[in-house]
Amino acid sequence: MTLSEILQELFKTTATQIALSGQYQNREQVQRYCFLIVLDIATYSPRSSIMMERILLSVICLSGWHIFSSCLLHQYHYVADPMNWTEAQTYCRETYTDLATIESAEEMNQLINKVSPSGLNSEVWIGLYKYMDWRWSDNYTGPGADYRNWGSGTPGTYLCGLGYTRYHGQWWGYACSSQYPFVCNNGTQQEPEFVYVPLAMSWTNAQKYCREKFTDLATVRSDAENQAMHAMVLSPYLWFGLHIDPNSYWSDWSNSSFRHWEGASLPVGSMSVVCGVAALQNSGKWKFLQCETRLPFVCYSVPPPPVTRQIVKLRIKRGDSSVDLNDPAVKADILKQLQDRLTEKGMSGVTLKWREQPDGKVFHEEKEGSQKNKRKKSEL
Repeated sequence: MTLSEILQELFKTTATQIALSGQYQNREQVQRYCFLIVLDIATYSPRSSIMMERILLSVICLSGWHIFSSCLLHQYHYVADPMNWTEAQTYCRETYTDLATIESAEEMNQLINKVSPSGLNSEVWIGLYKYMDWRWSDNYTGPGADYRNWGSGTPGTYLCGLGYTRYHGQWWGYACSSQYPFVCNNGTQQEPEFVYVPLAMSWTNAQKYCREKFTDLATVRSDAENQAMHAMVLSPYLWFGLHIDPNSYWSDWSNSSFRHWEGASLPVGSMSVVCGVAALQNSGKWKFLQCETRLPFVCYSVPPPPVTRQIVKLRIKRGDSSVDLNDPAVKADILKQLQDRLTEKGMSGVTLKWREQPDGKVFHEEKEGSQKNKRKKSEL
C-alpha cells in the first residue's frame, strides 16, 4: 500500500470512528469548532520496495470526510443593575456578545438557572423586540398612508384593523385570528377598486385570499375611500389591509424559531417598539413591555470552542533508506501539504502536529522480528 493509500484509509477510518463515538452529531458549522489531530508516527519497515513518493500527500482524497461537531449552548450572564432595554443592549454588546438569545427549551432552563441564585422572581430583559407601527398589507407608503379612523379607546392591544360599519366606519384593533368578511383591492395602489368578499376568514387567510384572487387587502387613504368601502359591506364588521408586523426579532438578528410566549395581549398604545422579557415568576415565559422600563437583564456570550485531541497512528513503508523521515524539513513538508489539503476542503479549524517520543524523534524503525511477533500474536 502506498503512502497516500495508507493515509487515505487512515483518515476514512478515523472519520468513521469519530462518527460512531457519538461525540459529534451535528454536521453543520464545521468551521465553527476547532478539532486537533495529532499524528503519531509509530513504526516503519526498511525492507519495502515502495518509494516514499516524494511525500506528495496532495493526492489524498478527503472528499466526503465530515467532522461532526457538537452544538454549543449560549453562555448566559445575569446583570442585576436595572436598565432600560436599549441601555441593557449596549451593556451586553460592550461586555459580552449581546442581550440573551434563546434557541431551545434547554437554553431557556439554562437562563432560568443562571438567574435563580439571585432570588429574583420577576421579569428580566432578553434580546427580543417588536415593531408596533401600523402598516398596510400592500406596503403602501404614499399620500394618505397615515390616514386612520380609530374609534374611541382604540386600537387597543391587538394587531389587525377591523372596520365597524355601524359606527360610521370607525376602526378597531382586533384579534387577527377572529373570522370576518373582508374587502380586497382589485385595482392598483394609485387607483384602488374595492371588492367585498362575504366569506368569514381570519385576517391572515383573508390577506392570502385577496392576493391570490385580486391584488391585496384594501388600503384606505381618506374619509371618502373609507365611506366607499363600508357602503358595499353587508356585515357589521370587516377586515381590511391595516395591521402590525406579526414578527418579533432578536437583538443579534438570530433567526431562532423557538418560542416561549406567555400568551398575554400586547401593550400597543402609542408605542412604535416593544421589548421582550422573560417572566421568571411564570417559568420564564416571554412577553413584551415598554422598552423604557428599567429591569435587570441577561446577556449572552459564545463560549470558546472545545478542542478535541485525536491521536492517529500510521505505519509508513519506506523504499529509499537514505531518506531521513526525522529530518525537520521532511516532517514540516508532510504537515504543510496535509494542512493545505484540509484548508482546501474548508476544514480550517483542524491543526496537525507530530507527536514526538521521549527521545525527541517522531519516526522509529520497526524491526522485522517485532513485526513477525505481532503477526503470531494476532493468529493465536
